[in-house]
Amino acid sequence: MNFASLPDRRAALDPDGAAVSDGRQALTNVQLLSRVRAAARQLQDLGIGPGDVVALKLTNRVEFVLVLFAAWRLGATITPVNPNMTDVEVVRQLKDSGARLLVVEDGSTAVAQGVGLLSVGSLHEGTAEPDQAPLLDPATLALLIYTSGTTGVPKGVMLDHANIDAMVEMGRQALEVGPADRCLLILPLFHVNGIVVSVLMPLLVGASVVIAGRFDPRTFFDLVERERPSFFSAVPTIYSMLAALPDEVRPDTSSLRFGVCGAAPASAELLTRFEARYGFPLVEGYGLSEGTCGSTINPVSGPRRAGTVGLPFPGQEIRIVGADGVEVEPGGDGEVVVRGANVMRGYLGRPDETAKVIVDGWLHTGDVGHLDADGYLTLVGRSKDMIIRGGENIYPKEIEDVLAGDPSVLEAAVIGVPDEKWGEVVVAYVQPRPGSTVDPSALKALCARSLTGYKRPTAFHVVEAIPKNAVGKIDKTSLRAGHAALSARP
Repeated sequence: MNFASLPDRRAALDPDGAAVSDGRQALTNVQLLSRVRAAARQLQDLGIGPGDVVALKLTNRVEFVLVLFAAWRLGATITPVNPNMTDVEVVRQLKDSGARLLVVEDGSTAVAQGVGLLSVGSLHEGTAEPDQAPLLDPATLALLIYTSGTTGVPKGVMLDHANIDAMVEMGRQALEVGPADRCLLILPLFHVNGIVVSVLMPLLVGASVVIAGRFDPRTFFDLVERERPSFFSAVPTIYSMLAALPDEVRPDTSSLRFGVCGAAPASAELLTRFEARYGFPLVEGYGLSEGTCGSTINPVSGPRRAGTVGLPFPGQEIRIVGADGVEVEPGGDGEVVVRGANVMRGYLGRPDETAKVIVDGWLHTGDVGHLDADGYLTLVGRSKDMIIRGGENIYPKEIEDVLAGDPSVLEAAVIGVPDEKWGEVVVAYVQPRPGSTVDPSALKALCARSLTGYKRPTAFHVVEAIPKNAVGKIDKTSLRAGHAALSARP
């Protein structure tokens, strides 16, 4: 599928059919095409062409989808930017991606440093003259999704149109989505899930998309009753919030066929309790940006196994390998590796790091799990240092590097600790330089300047010495155990 011409195809097949809405506006297919053409002409007038990168620092709204298709129409690439990022983080992504244009919310004070700025309210709405959507080479870069790595430095995951085409088709088959469906998007559009599974997949099959604003458990089911979606994707934290609503909340969920649960492990108890209360199934899945979103999913109509993350998507292979790279027997724990047309082209400008994670076509995830005799994957661990807070991946080294920038800090170690609402939260341990005194309030202010909110530590513990193992590396296992013991004290 040539996604650059998807609006043309929808307009030709069903001109007045619903396409995408966001509470501010609702576009039919023909209106979507008209707005995309106008935006493409505007981007072209701003000098955007094949191979250029356009950054989108937007909240969830229709205009995100418009600029996405408009850029693709010109052979350009989109890199989504988290709207909550600090200026330091935004500038770093713009520089690394080579972005030529940054699209921002009206009134934004974003620092672009040499990159062109376009306010979303300035997007042209008039009908552009008909043009010919390009038949792009499938190898054309479509998305640059930035994700933290074990080095702590965010890396651009390069996804081409062939990757997206493969992932959307895999999702269509696995989730059995068709023209009668209606997707409610509540995850952020700066995540690959929001773009690929919640927008492109339904639009490809002729379904419609409702883009929600910021998630609020108190109003979520009002939105469901009003918009009548047939499915949505969310993270365990969201399902926990909904499951915790007062007993008198008994919404009409009859339109919903299923909800997808991913981005972090969910307990079998939560899934079972949620389904029993609200009357529609949750299908738990697993994936990562480097695999264009999803690699396994519990079947929508087949046997779902709570506690597992399901079966491989059609067209993907999953193996479990030991430290020696040899595949282990079913039931044995090892690293999860993935192969399929969905595996990324690599990390932008980082061939060495790409070579470490893609070996002979297999994507090495760093996650630990096992397969049962029927091929269902169970995750038992993950990259040892990664923290998942409310579905957001956080790598401690990025935070540790910020803390080490304070002149009073000799060394810093960041760990994730269990949290009922978020799954995990960030906690920092710091060791002062000899003769110095660490001021936790100064560290808090430093993190506020340098890190997105969800990455900031919730607590700072000043210690005489950070524990080390026999070879002198920080012993985070010991640190976690000590923190757990301290938290358990009455």
